[in-house]
Amino acid sequence: MSEQKNDVRLIWSRYYSAFIPAPAGPGFMDRLKAASGAIGGIAITGLLCGLMLGNGIAHPLLIAPMGASAVLLFAVPASPLAQPWSVVGGNVVSALAGIGVANLVPDQTVAAALAVGCAIGAMSLFRCLHPPGGAIALSTVLGAAHGPPAYMFAFVPIGMNTALLVIVAIIFHRIAGHNYPHIVPRAPSAHDTSDPAPILRTPSEQDIEDALHAYGDALDVDAADLQVVLHEAEMRAAERAHGRLTCGEIMSRDVISVREGQPVAEARELLHLRRLLSLPVLDKAGRVQGVVGPLDLARQGERVRDIASEPYVVHADTPVAALLRPLTGGGRREAIVVDDDRMLRGLITQTDLLTAVARRA
Repeated sequence: MSEQKNDVRLIWSRYYSAFIPAPAGPGFMDRLKAASGAIGGIAITGLLCGLMLGNGIAHPLLIAPMGASAVLLFAVPASPLAQPWSVVGGNVVSALAGIGVANLVPDQTVAAALAVGCAIGAMSLFRCLHPPGGAIALSTVLGAAHGPPAYMFAFVPIGMNTALLVIVAIIFHRIAGHNYPHIVPRAPSAHDTSDPAPILRTPSEQDIEDALHAYGDALDVDAADLQVVLHEAEMRAAERAHGRLTCGEIMSRDVISVREGQPVAEARELLHLRRLLSLPVLDKAGRVQGVVGPLDLARQGERVRDIASEPYVVHADTPVAALLRPLTGGGRREAIVVDDDRMLRGLITQTDLLTAVARRA
């Protein structure tokens, strides 16, 4: 009986969450910044339009749907619906659709319905879907009760309002350090090639596109953003799954190393004879100072200290999960385990990490 009650509670919880979803993404300070940006954006747009059109500072020239555009521009700037072409194109195209319908259809109720539908169709055709466009088309038809609207209305004030608001949004987000217009940065390859890091190769962009197409419903998220979020979720899940395993449990303890004052030729010979990819470099006291691998041998220098790279060091109690990002990103081949005095305690290679992950799997 108790299980049935829990099932009923879960069903009702999911039902109500569809109406009032839990907040996600930016925190309170980001929302406060968005509100501040919207205040400045609407104020500057209204004042500039008033001055440019001769109405003066005391009479800002704004249309109501700019408030809805401001919500998208300042609160969710990563949304595909909030990008510059979507905002400017969507508002202007919707206004033109509303004006055209208002001049052709005398019945205002029919015209209102047709205007919104035509605006959605036109925005979809021109790839500039912007929700406030529906409000612009509707308000254009309703305003036609006072006289037939002119097509110039789509450009002044609607186009002017929108363009100024977008310019203010771009400046605001640059100052705030946000990425707008939103471009998903491609993660740099450790080898300076076009291939992404191994951990980022699945699912591919095409996999994401196919999944979105198969999903059926339109989602207000860019496919590239979705790929980044999915990779991050997968990495966090992997880190959680291996969180209890420590570096001390999987490290190699009998580690071959070199002293920083040894000749480079000796390090080269040791790497070749022992078929190694990494040699920790120690000072006279045995503290780790660097690491030498095959790529480091190409550098100019007589002593090991001259060619050594900066080591990636961890401790024996460091979770293995902490190694997943650095050792799978292509930039690191090993993690050197040290104690609090930086004395060498062990070495973990990519092979050690792969073995540990495979055993857990």
